[in-house]
Amino acid sequence: MSEFYGPADRAQSIGVIHHALDIGINFFDTADMYGVGHNEALVGEALRDRRNRAILATKFGNVRNEQGAFLGVSGHPDYVRASCDRSLQRLGVDVIDLYYQHRVDPAVPIEDTVGAMADLVRAGKVRFLGLSEA
Repeated sequence: MSEFYGPADRAQSIGVIHHALDIGINFFDTADMYGVGHNEALVGEALRDRRNRAILATKFGNVRNEQGAFLGVSGHPDYVRASCDRSLQRLGVDVIDLYYQHRVDPAVPIEDTVGAMADLVRAGKVRFLGLSEA
């Protein structure tokens, strides 16, 4: 709804998310890299008055600049924390149900990355953790 599959219409995209909820779909997955944050903002807007009906997941780890150029993968603890805060802001929520690393960073010990993710759980910013394409 924000990139990769052609043009998208904001109102239509929000309508699709609302319809999905109405027919019983409750798991919504996005990532900070989709549309360079645009998709998180879109999903957050669509779920704003329906948050209690949705399980919200988002990913971090693929680093892009504001123009969308891919800069690499990061699992550095400072990046994990900063990415989560930006995602919370774009999504417009206090807590993310499932927060997971999009790609594992081979330059950072996984214990360091997951340790930073666990700190987010302890801080109440995230409920559950995961790894994608590990």
